[in-house]
Amino acid sequence: MDFGEFLKPPKKSTLEDKLFLVKFKVDKEPHLKIIDSNVCTTVCKEQGCLYVCPVQNYTLQDEKVNLSWEGCVECGSCRVTCKFDNIDWKYPRGGFGVLFRLG
Repeated sequence: MDFGEFLKPPKKSTLEDKLFLVKFKVDKEPHLKIIDSNVCTTVCKEQGCLYVCPVQNYTLQDEKVNLSWEGCVECGSCRVTCKFDNIDWKYPRGGFGVLFRLG
């Protein structure tokens, strides 16, 4: 038996590896939304939500910020980053949302 494999340090998981282990139970009712999309296009120059979301739920299309909430990992980084408090964010209803698995 080769014990060399057991003695090696464990392989580091990438963000993509970890996100592969995440499951979602998507609710029909969104748990986050952009309150006023005009704020994103006219007032907010940084549009930080486009950069801080680890699963890239925010995208820019035709200069408009779009939100796809179904894959949200509920980290809240978008809400914290939005200096105009333009994101209505709350946890999903009970039984819905992200389910983390060990791995």
